[in-house]
Amino acid sequence: MEKPKVAVLMGSTSDADVMQGCRDLLEALGIPYEIKVLSAHRTPDQTREYVVSSAAKGIEVLIAAAGWAAHLAGVAAAYTTLPVIGVPIDSSPLHGMDALLATVQMPPGIPVATMAVGKGGAKNAAILAAEILALKYPVIAQKVAAYREKITKETLRKGEDFEAGK
Repeated sequence: MEKPKVAVLMGSTSDADVMQGCRDLLEALGIPYEIKVLSAHRTPDQTREYVVSSAAKGIEVLIAAAGWAAHLAGVAAAYTTLPVIGVPIDSSPLHGMDALLATVQMPPGIPVATMAVGKGGAKNAAILAAEILALKYPVIAQKVAAYREKITKETLRKGEDFEAGK
C-alpha cells in the first residue's frame, strides 16, 4: 500500500459524516490518505506530535476539519510548513459561523486555506489537496483534469435535460 500523501484530521468522530465527501474524492482520485481524530483542545499534545511528525512520514498536505470554533486547522498550521486546508464544520448552535471565523481568521504568516462550511467545503478540500499534489505528481494532475471534465459534462447534460423538460 502506498504511503499516505494527505492527512485528514477531524476534531471529533461526529465530523465523519461531513468529511465523507472528502474521503470519497481522495479515493476516486487515487490519492492515498490517512484519517486521524485529534482535537486542538482535548488532545493538544497528541495533535502537536502528529502534525510535527507528519512530513517525515510522507504527508504533503493536511486537511483539518472541526466545528464549535475549534481551531484544529490553525493549531496544525502553527506546527508545520505543509499546506493546511481547513474545513469548518456546521455542528454548533451558530451553524458553523464560529468554525468558519476561527479557521479563516489566521494571523499573518500562518495561513490556512479555508473552505466553505460543511459538506461542500469537505469536497473542495479534497480537490484543493489534489491540485496541490498535482504540481508534483503528473498522474494526479491528469486525474484532476479528468474529474473537472467529468463535472463539466455532467453539468451541461443536466442543464440540457432541464431545458428539454426532462
